[in-house]
Amino acid sequence: MSAETITEEAQRAAYLSNAQTKALHLFEEIERTLIRPGVTEKDISKEIFQLASDRFGVTNHWHKRVVRSGPHTLLPYAENPADRTIEADDILFVDLGPVFEAWEADFGRTFVLGDDPVKHRLRDSLEPVWLATKKEYKANPDMTGEELYDTACRKAKEAGWEFGGQIAGHLVGSFPHERIPNDRITLYIAKGSNQPMSLLNASGQKRHWILEIHLVDRAREIGAFYEQLLTVD
Repeated sequence: MSAETITEEAQRAAYLSNAQTKALHLFEEIERTLIRPGVTEKDISKEIFQLASDRFGVTNHWHKRVVRSGPHTLLPYAENPADRTIEADDILFVDLGPVFEAWEADFGRTFVLGDDPVKHRLRDSLEPVWLATKKEYKANPDMTGEELYDTACRKAKEAGWEFGGQIAGHLVGSFPHERIPNDRITLYIAKGSNQPMSLLNASGQKRHWILEIHLVDRAREIGAFYEQLLTVD
């Protein structure tokens, strides 16, 4: 790999890391000012859009804004449930794809209102499961998307939960990131994704991935969600 290529790759990684740092600050503001009972999921989604625009200059989101509470937290990304009012003891998560200066972030966090110990334990399990899954990826970055998905499911089970999603992540990059028409498998961390995650993109560049963890307790009808960059430390 040439010095020029190394410099270019480092710059791309820095752009993605910077976008994620801005997303983290956005989420800190969301938690501080917007997460509360008595409003609907759609209300918070609209308030997030306004906050992102006013405070962070974000006017473009590369995927739909997801705000899920209570039993809606069991549902995967593709679902579009009816609106729901957030209750005083709810668990809820937010999944956003803000674009900062043409670079995508994809960030998800879970919040708990009230003192329910199971909901707190579920939320607090997310980061350790995410880190344990990332550790196995770092030990074998040539693994396939399916292998990493299976790892995420195994780590969720070891933590005492069920993995709730059909994917455990996807590509991310400059907006719009790489897509192949009708490809719902190889660009995802999912069953059937059998190419090495280290495979370069069509331009010969390193692919960057998001790792997402969705833990659920179906008996209690609650779930929790956490996502951020996998391939940039």
